[in-house]
Amino acid sequence: MIVGIGSDLIDIRRIERTLERFGERFTMRVFTEVERTKSDRRAMRAASYAKRFAAKEACSKALGSGIRMGVAWREMGVVNLRSGQPTMHLAGGARTRLEALIPPGHVPSIHLTMTDDHPIAQAFVVIEALPQEVDREL
Repeated sequence: MIVGIGSDLIDIRRIERTLERFGERFTMRVFTEVERTKSDRRAMRAASYAKRFAAKEACSKALGSGIRMGVAWREMGVVNLRSGQPTMHLAGGARTRLEALIPPGHVPSIHLTMTDDHPIAQAFVVIEALPQEVDREL
């Protein structure tokens, strides 16, 4: 069952200006180490950061909290599965909020899609509660 949906659009030029003005102060405050490493290696660095920023905003909306209610920027991070598919890793208050949304007997699954077409970056997040598998060896 779907327990949360969020989307966000951001102007890549806004992130570009923020990176020029605040640099590492901005990236250290908002992004995880994994996100910074990945984005700093990209030729289109601002677009990479913009997609991740949009993903955090979309995730906070799917959590129903926004960037408040105990949910902080670096508690939500874009990570890639082995297949390359992006998803969100949640920690701290974001993880606590996620767990509050998931009914007993279910486990969370976070679906993420990101895209950019200069000057816009976009992300969608769907949080799903999947039935927990029963231990068949009982």
